[in-house]
Amino acid sequence: MKNVIKAILLVLVVLLIVIQFFKPEPNLATTLSPQDITARYAVPQPVAQLLHRSCYDCHSNNTSYPWYSKVQPVSWWLDDHIREGKKELNFSEFGTYTPKKAAHKLEEIIAETGEREMPLSSYTLLHKDAKLSDGEIKLINEWATALGDSIRKANNLPMPQ
Repeated sequence: MKNVIKAILLVLVVLLIVIQFFKPEPNLATTLSPQDITARYAVPQPVAQLLHRSCYDCHSNNTSYPWYSKVQPVSWWLDDHIREGKKELNFSEFGTYTPKKAAHKLEEIIAETGEREMPLSSYTLLHKDAKLSDGEIKLINEWATALGDSIRKANNLPMPQ
């Protein structure tokens, strides 16, 4: 029985070492995209700082990776999480969204932060500075509301109910 356990542990250690050589492509842009929300729309500096601090790691083309992201299988999990986040909302590509989609994404920002669904608790557990206070949520949501209204008015889109 001891030999079986030793063999299993050895296989697991070897497997853990081997998977370290299979890393996903990092989400690291070298420059600010011309389609970034901060390049295309008026984003006050305090709001931009909050977005960068609490949202951009998962919702942009540039992630600030923690040390543990270098270890497999953690990096695969992070990569999947980032891909999902960017699929839902990508601040680096926000300028490519149609006005209707952009206005809708701003509504989603208001809903997700207002319900404290974003940033994810699993993220803020390790990134304490990403947690948003009530005042910070209010600041983001007031900006998102104003920008959404501006986009709707400029494009003759109906206002939200």
